[in-house]
Amino acid sequence: MAVPKSKISPSRRGMRRSHDALKTVNYQEDSHTGEFKLRHHIDLKTGMYRGKQILEPKGDY
Repeated sequence: MAVPKSKISPSRRGMRRSHDALKTVNYQEDSHTGEFKLRHHIDLKTGMYRGKQILEPKGDY
């Protein structure tokens, strides 16, 4: 039967698990379209990134 070498205290277990929590997504309003998008990501509808046209815009949905 497997036996742990030492008991892990609840405090230490909690410190280890503190990084497992889900973080909130940081959306930001786009200055051109007014829609919310992820920061530092290309807007796939318009194809713009930092005021420059990077990709061709997708068709209307």
